[in-house]
Amino acid sequence: MSNAIARATPNVTRRGPIVLALAMMIACLALPALAQDGTGPVPANAEARSYGGGWDCLPGYRVDGAECATLDIPKNAYPTGRSYGTGWACMHGYEQVGRTSCQAVPVPENAYLKSTGYDWQCDRGYRRDRASCVAIVLPDHAYLTDQPSGTGWTCDRGFTPSDGACVPIAVPENGYLTNAEYGAEWACERGFVETRGRCDPVALPANAFLDPAAYGPGWRCERGFAQAGAACVAIDLPANAHLDRSGNRWRCGDGFQPSDGECVLGR
Repeated sequence: MSNAIARATPNVTRRGPIVLALAMMIACLALPALAQDGTGPVPANAEARSYGGGWDCLPGYRVDGAECATLDIPKNAYPTGRSYGTGWACMHGYEQVGRTSCQAVPVPENAYLKSTGYDWQCDRGYRRDRASCVAIVLPDHAYLTDQPSGTGWTCDRGFTPSDGACVPIAVPENGYLTNAEYGAEWACERGFVETRGRCDPVALPANAFLDPAAYGPGWRCERGFAQAGAACVAIDLPANAHLDRSGNRWRCGDGFQPSDGECVLGR
């Protein structure tokens, strides 16, 4: 036993300095890290945290070891208080140039700075053309819009744009303006149907009613009748069938299927 102890003792002795050196190295590395995290005595230009302990640099300063160093904030900028990035941001109406300065957002004549502070918009009566604002040439029978893009104007009711001008909309007899921005500019009155640019009276067959749909003949058959060309014919319901939801067709009941105009038991 004594021999075993004797043999182990030199190993322990040799490890001692190594362990001590490692411990000192870890301690040296830890001290700057703790200081950079805002621990230790509160330096100048810093304030103690309201929770969790430690301290933070005041706006306009940044942690530098165990101290708070002054930030180089350019003109027309303000400190953000953030520990990352430049630590500052440009004021409203200015944009950052590189990482060293803030320059005013260039606003052309007849324009104003947007509320975001990063871009501009033309005054009413002007439209954007690259980096400038040009006057809108308003044609007859048109008025200005608030849309920043496009022509900046739209035609009065009853007129449509064509090659930079507003021309009258040709509405046929028994038609009316739709006021739609897109699609058909006019439609036929109730009881009339569009035919080759005109509004013709709807020829309403027996057992039918006027249908305001923009397509079709302008009428639909009553319930229990089906369209057959220009007429409405009575539906002959086979056994075990009933009218569907439209009322103009029939379908077989549960357990039956159509076969040659009849409803037969399903297999």
